[in-house]
Amino acid sequence: MSGGATAGGPAAVGRPAAAGRPAAFIDRDGVINVEVGFLHRIEQFAFLPGAVEALQRMQAAGYLLVVITNQSGIARGLYTEDDYQRLTSHLRARLADAGVRLDAIEHCPHLPDAPLASYRMACDCRKPLPGMLRRAATALHIDLPRSILVGDRGSDIQAGRAAGVGRCWLVRSGAPLSAPDLELADGVFDDLAACAAGLAPALAP
Repeated sequence: MSGGATAGGPAAVGRPAAAGRPAAFIDRDGVINVEVGFLHRIEQFAFLPGAVEALQRMQAAGYLLVVITNQSGIARGLYTEDDYQRLTSHLRARLADAGVRLDAIEHCPHLPDAPLASYRMACDCRKPLPGMLRRAATALHIDLPRSILVGDRGSDIQAGRAAGVGRCWLVRSGAPLSAPDLELADGVFDDLAACAAGLAPALAP
């Protein structure tokens, strides 16, 4: 929800208000910070070069900033919700120091075959499904057709398309991109900084 990290869970049923602000939906690992694989320790966290400045530019252009992140490491028992929330607080604090406010952080801790029974479910929030985006759109009254999405996997783009996000882009700074992934996106950039810089004229909502 607005101003705080939300607990993972199935998305609320409903449609966001037709009139609202556009958002930039942004994947976390491999887009904002360096991908290390099941990141959960603060000492492992590092921003990708130019990522903070890219978020500043998107915020200045009038976009709400919404992080959308699959966190199956919780369901796998590799780290806990508390570990995730501590890292999330660190991310928010580092960005706040740079003048960047995240309007929401949505995460999905589920996995259909999760080792931990409490997280074992076929939810509607794990990307490529659009539940996290729809949840944020409802809570923040986001105008999805005027919104953008930046991810590093085809599943990010699929979630954006399913939610009705207007423009969906991939970056090469995270997971390796396959040919089918590339075909899904409206464009591909080296990283979030290049995306924001290359699309500066188009960033105005």
